Amino acid sequence: MGKYRYILFYKPYGVLSQFTDNTGEQRYTLKKYISVPGVYPVGRLDWDSEGLLLLTNHGQLQHRLCDPRFQHPRTYLVQVERIPDADALRQLQEGVIIDNYRTRQTLVQLLNAEPHLPPRDPPIRFRKTVPTAWLEMTLTEGRNRQIRRMTAKVGYPTLRLVRVAIAELSLANLQLGQWRDLAPEELNSLLKLVLQGHPKQ
Repeated sequence: MGKYRYILFYKPYGVLSQFTDNTGEQRYTLKKYISVPGVYPVGRLDWDSEGLLLLTNHGQLQHRLCDPRFQHPRTYLVQVERIPDADALRQLQEGVIIDNYRTRQTLVQLLNAEPHLPPRDPPIRFRKTVPTAWLEMTLTEGRNRQIRRMTAKVGYPTLRLVRVAIAELSLANLQLGQWRDLAPEELNSLLKLVLQGHPKQ
């Protein structure tokens, strides 16, 4: 793999997607889990989100994956308050207006059963009188807190958010808080997608 490192990390809830925290709040950072020097996250997962994070020291790949023109898919499992109706699902799929911007078309599926995920620490706020539902959402853009803002816009606030895939990379074979290097076939697939792709208009 030469001089570059490509690392997949299963980020827990309550961990910043950076190696230092200068706020003085003493929050957990990537430094608690990853001791590989010189790698940086590709994009980010919010402090209160969980799931797949890719880290590398390959600047060109990092730039391409973060460039919204290349529209690389990212898939999330999203627990929302109450059970979305058909109209809300259609709005999420077709795009909603956030800050005078219409989100791109999104793949959205209402799941029939709760996905197999490790329990969150701390757990979400549970309310007996309010049911919850799980959605699978695949986006090709990653604006600030986009999924949370999209589901809130259609009336179903996000309670838990877990990124399970970036393009063809997934959480498979990773436990919460673990990291591993990309396998050669994963790296080849990612480089082919990213470095040979063309920006979309």
